[in-house]
Amino acid sequence: MKKLPKIGLLYLDYVLRFFDKSNFKGWDNKIESVVYHWKNDKERFIKEVKRKKIDILVGNIPATAYDTFVQIAKELPKVRFVPSIESQFPNKSKENVTLFCKKYDLSIPKTKIFYNMEKGLDYLRNKAKYPQIIKRSYGPSNYGGYYVHKANNYQEAKELLELKKYNPIYTQNAIKLKDSGDIRVMLIGHKPVCAFWRYSGKNQWITNTSQGGSMSYKDVPMNALEVGVKASKASKAEYFACDIAIDENTNKAYILECATAFAAFPYIRDWICQYLMWDFSKGKYKKPHIPLFSWEELGKIDSSLLRTLRHITFGKYTQSYDGERFIKDKEDIFEMEITEKSNENDMPFSNIENCAIEIDKENPKQNDFCPKKIDFNKASLTDLMSLYGMEEDLAIEIKEYLQDNIITDCSDLLELESIDEQMLKCWEEHIDDMRIDINNSTKEDLKKIKGIGNKLAKIIFEYKELNGQFKSIEDLKNIEGIGKNKFAQLKSRLKVGE
Repeated sequence: MKKLPKIGLLYLDYVLRFFDKSNFKGWDNKIESVVYHWKNDKERFIKEVKRKKIDILVGNIPATAYDTFVQIAKELPKVRFVPSIESQFPNKSKENVTLFCKKYDLSIPKTKIFYNMEKGLDYLRNKAKYPQIIKRSYGPSNYGGYYVHKANNYQEAKELLELKKYNPIYTQNAIKLKDSGDIRVMLIGHKPVCAFWRYSGKNQWITNTSQGGSMSYKDVPMNALEVGVKASKASKAEYFACDIAIDENTNKAYILECATAFAAFPYIRDWICQYLMWDFSKGKYKKPHIPLFSWEELGKIDSSLLRTLRHITFGKYTQSYDGERFIKDKEDIFEMEITEKSNENDMPFSNIENCAIEIDKENPKQNDFCPKKIDFNKASLTDLMSLYGMEEDLAIEIKEYLQDNIITDCSDLLELESIDEQMLKCWEEHIDDMRIDINNSTKEDLKKIKGIGNKLAKIIFEYKELNGQFKSIEDLKNIEGIGKNKFAQLKSRLKVGE
C-alpha cells in the first residue's frame, strides 16, 4: 500500500484546541503539531510546515486569522488543509455566510447588508419588516449570541446601531420559530451525526444555551437535515455545522449560520478523525458507522457522562439472508461519503474586486478615492496587502485600528505613525480629487486639514509670499519644520494646481 500521508495538527495561540493526537486513534505514522503565533509569524510557520514535511494540515482557522491563512495556503500548494480554506469561507463573517448561501441557493431569511449608515437606516426606517435581527458581521468572536440583537421597531434598531456602531449593518427578517427554537445540525462526510433543538430561556429570545437556553434531541425534522446536507456538500467540508430555523407558518427550513468551527462533544471529534483517517488512508482504516438519529439515544445519557465517553462506536447491523434484498434496494440518502476537493472557485467571490462591486452598489461614491473600489472598513489583510502593496505588519496595524474605529476618509488612517509614506505612495494617483490646491487656498482652508495648525498654516503662507506660488508639491520640503513624515501627510491633502 502507498505510504500514509503525514498529518500535522494546526494550533493557534489563545485558541481552544479542537483536535488532539488522541482523536486519531491507531494512525500508524507520527502526527506532528504546528503552532501559529499571531502577527508576523507567517514565514516561520510556512518553513516549519515544510521542514516537518507535513502533507495534511488539520485544524480550524479563527475568523481573525482567515486572510493570513489564505496567503499561507498559496505558499503551501502541496499541503492539503482540512477543512479546506475555501470551505472555511463562511467562518470569517456573517456576510460570508450570506454570500455562501446565495451562491448555492440555500434558503436564508431575507438579509440586507449596508456599508453606508444612511442607506442602512433608510432601509430600516422605510422598508424593513419588523422584528429585525441585527448582527455583528465581523470580529474575533460571535459565540454565545452576544452580538445578535432583536429590534422590534425602527427606533430600537437606530439606537442599537448608534450604540454598537456595527459596520456593516447586517440585518435579517426575523423568522417566527417553530416551538420557539432553532436546530443545530452537525455533519461528517455530509452525513448528519448529531442534531438537536435549542430553545430560548425564560424571558429570552436567543436560543444559545450559554444564555439560559435548553436543548432537546427529540423529533428533529427531516427537512432540517436535508438543508444541512445540501449546505455541507456545497461547502465541500469534511465536517460542518448549521443552525437552522423552521418557520412556524410555512414549515420551511432556513439556514441561520454555518461553519466548520463549532463546539462538539469529544466523541464527535473522535468520529470526525475516524472519518478523516478513512479518507486519508484511502480505505485502510474503516469509516465510522453512525446510525441516523443515533443522537436521540445518546441524548438520554447525562451530558457529564457523555463528556467522558471517548471513542463511542456502533456495530453495523447486518440483516438476515431473507432481508438481504432490502439492503441492496434501499438507498441511504444520508450515507457518509468522501468530500470533493475544494478550490478557490468554491468561494462566492474568487477575488475581492467582484465583491467590492457589490459593496459599491450600496454606496458608489464612498470609495472613489481608494484603488479598485475597496472599502477600507471591510478590506481584509489580503486585500490591503495585494491592492495597496503594504507589508503584513502594517496591514495588521490598520486592521487593529479599524476594529475600534470606522473611517469615512482614507486620511483618517494618518493617525497611525507608520502609515505615511508607504501608504500615500500607493494612493497618489487616486487621491487627486480630494486634495486642496495650495496656491488657491486661504489660511483658513489649510487649518481645516488634519495636521496643519495655525502656526504651520502661517509658515506655509509666509513661504509663498517670499518665493511666489508653489511650482511643485515638493517645494514643501524646503520649509523649515516640515520633516519627512509631515511632508508625506501634507502631500496626501495638498496639491499644486495646473
